[in-house]
Amino acid sequence: MKTSTKIWLCIAGLLLIILGVVCIAKPDITLVSAAWTLGCLTLIAGMAKMVFTLKTQAFLPNSGTRMLSALLDIFFGCFFLFNILGTAISLPVVFAIWVMVEGIVIAVQSFDYKAVGFPQWWVLLILGVCGAVLGFFGLRNLDVTAGVLSTIIGLGIIANGLAYILAVVGVNRFEKKTDEIARF
Repeated sequence: MKTSTKIWLCIAGLLLIILGVVCIAKPDITLVSAAWTLGCLTLIAGMAKMVFTLKTQAFLPNSGTRMLSALLDIFFGCFFLFNILGTAISLPVVFAIWVMVEGIVIAVQSFDYKAVGFPQWWVLLILGVCGAVLGFFGLRNLDVTAGVLSTIIGLGIIANGLAYILAVVGVNRFEKKTDEIARF
């Protein structure tokens, strides 16, 4: 790999780390950015689904339901984009509800695992109950939930930045190994 490529990869990694820190430090900006991204991705996904549906409706059944789904994606994408503040404010609520519902589902499913003889079914039950309780508390403390959501996003971005930098270290080691092998 060229040295300039490694330098740019390290710069990108450092910038991602800085962005991650900003996401953690500024949860309001992070949620607005996440809302905008959600709107763009939903709109693009809806348009792509519509093109796919139009191109395949002749030989794939149920194209009407796919078209409805595409139109809903486009509608919600536009709604998210034209209502950024509302979307940003609703993200912690949606996140908390999702965590709570998923926790309940996991807790209920743990009994199915018990019925088929899975010995660690109780771990699933405990994790599900914990998820449900955390989701419930998240709904009662939306400021905290917004901070947690921004922290998760920030930590994910920091992890990606660190991965870029570690990739350069890995490439350097790989290049040294291949140079050693080439000398023999």
